[in-house]
Amino acid sequence: MTKIFYYFFIINFLQSSPQIQSQTIPRNISIFILAGQSNMAGRGGVYNDTATNNTVWDGVIPPECRSNPSILRLTAKLEWKEAKEPLHVDIDVNKTNGIGPGMSFANRVITRFGQVGLVPCSIGGTKLSQWQKGQFLYEETVRRSKAAVASGGGSYQAVLWYQGESDTVDMVDASVYKKRLVKFFNDLRNDLHQPNLPIIQVALATGAGPYLDAVRKAQLKTDLENVYCVDARGLPLEPDGLHLTTSSQVRLGHMIAESFLAIPNSAQPSLYMHFSSLLCSLFVSLNIFGTIFHFL
Repeated sequence: MTKIFYYFFIINFLQSSPQIQSQTIPRNISIFILAGQSNMAGRGGVYNDTATNNTVWDGVIPPECRSNPSILRLTAKLEWKEAKEPLHVDIDVNKTNGIGPGMSFANRVITRFGQVGLVPCSIGGTKLSQWQKGQFLYEETVRRSKAAVASGGGSYQAVLWYQGESDTVDMVDASVYKKRLVKFFNDLRNDLHQPNLPIIQVALATGAGPYLDAVRKAQLKTDLENVYCVDARGLPLEPDGLHLTTSSQVRLGHMIAESFLAIPNSAQPSLYMHFSSLLCSLFVSLNIFGTIFHFL
């Protein structure tokens, strides 16, 4: 009786549509992973409402950050939805999210692609040590990134990374920042089976502590191939002196887009990248069926 039940389950599984459906997502969807802390999650337009003493978002969405049916985001439930601000609303759930660089970036690069898929993974107030392999933030980023290609409907294009403000507080964190950053980038590429995956990181505009220059130095020179850096220094900040304003986030998104589009063949994924995405999908399927047949 137990075997009959599991055979029935398998038949229904094969006939049912997966949560991320290839017919919903064109097979040429271009996937960008958004990771880091608050300035990647987006605090543009976020302010403290003195009347209620609550942190709120002003709700202002610039034209450059408008929604587009061809720009999707992977939700916390691993469902593709049309992307709209704030992109990290169900990811960075303990903070008030506003405008980040993701939508202005996507609207700038969408002309190169049939469809763009954004995978938000950023969490405000986090140190780089929390993004190391084995830590929750790292493993969650890998899980979400793999889910984005699980249907075989897309290919990784780049990682957009903006983090480091929290590492300017402690001298030890700042002194080992480059070592941790290189390890994070290498581990992420390896676990996504993308050894040459472009990574565009943002050099800090400001920091929460006195070791800003040490962290910026590490960011500006990682010595890794296919890692690019755009500098946020000089972009206007919110009154808190730490977060970028809405207009700054729009500009930053365009800066990241310009850096990405300058990469040779950036809009033409290599055969290796397509093959790796298909392999990732195959591994996910094998793991599912391995679990099912374990009970037979």
